[in-house]
Amino acid sequence: MNRPNDVVRQFFRWGVLGLLLSGLSISVHAEDVLRLSTTTSTENSGLLKVLLPVFEARYHIKVHVISVGTGKALELAKNGDVDVTLVHARAAEDKFIAEGHGVNRRDVMYNDFIIVGPTEDPAGVKGSKDVIAAMKKITASKVRFISRGDNSGTDQMEQAYWKEAGVKPEGRAYVSAGVGMGEVLTMAAQMQGYTLTDRATYGAYRAKTGLAVHVEGDAKMFNPYGIIAVNPAKYKDINFRGANLLIEWMTSAEGQQKINEFKVDGQQLFFSSFKK
Repeated sequence: MNRPNDVVRQFFRWGVLGLLLSGLSISVHAEDVLRLSTTTSTENSGLLKVLLPVFEARYHIKVHVISVGTGKALELAKNGDVDVTLVHARAAEDKFIAEGHGVNRRDVMYNDFIIVGPTEDPAGVKGSKDVIAAMKKITASKVRFISRGDNSGTDQMEQAYWKEAGVKPEGRAYVSAGVGMGEVLTMAAQMQGYTLTDRATYGAYRAKTGLAVHVEGDAKMFNPYGIIAVNPAKYKDINFRGANLLIEWMTSAEGQQKINEFKVDGQQLFFSSFKK
């Protein structure tokens, strides 16, 4: 028969062990979840629905996606609300790194920006490969231009184009929507206006909107994407291991091949950042 002191000692022994196991379980559970902030283009295009299940099955990590504009995606990362971010605004990304918010940035993929609008092309910009000249022409035509207006990567690029052009539509001719790319494309179709979009989201919405590509091919419209881990020195609870695993996988031969293989209606929407 156990003496009272033996019972007490066993109680504390198993109690402490239970607490340790409980803590280990919590730690493992936390490690199994990775929070990713990313742009609406990677989500709306369907790319992440192809990439992430492969990564999740390989590493047994569940990725929770928050799809917003690049500005908001970086803000979430800056505040430690996510572990890793996938965005497309290189100047903003470089600033994010320089300020110490992120580490281990890698190029992932690229596509391009395009200007789309009504098939009738009321501004007469179809076939242009000069984005600045085309935006001047759209302004002069007074046909509506629908802007993201949300500090996304697309919005930042658009504002840079207007600044270089030295003109910008005014009044009813310019709609600052403050919404995602898919919604802006829908609005452009409804209002019979033009908009700047990444090619991937346009590809996913082309059939729904009936908008046509009018301006493409300008080197200024190059659109690279980067992935960045949140700096663990700033936030101790960041899943830094999971963030680096995702970065390594997306830039691996397998991840890059999956990106190149992703197509919508037979069209490749993203291209690997690495040569074969």
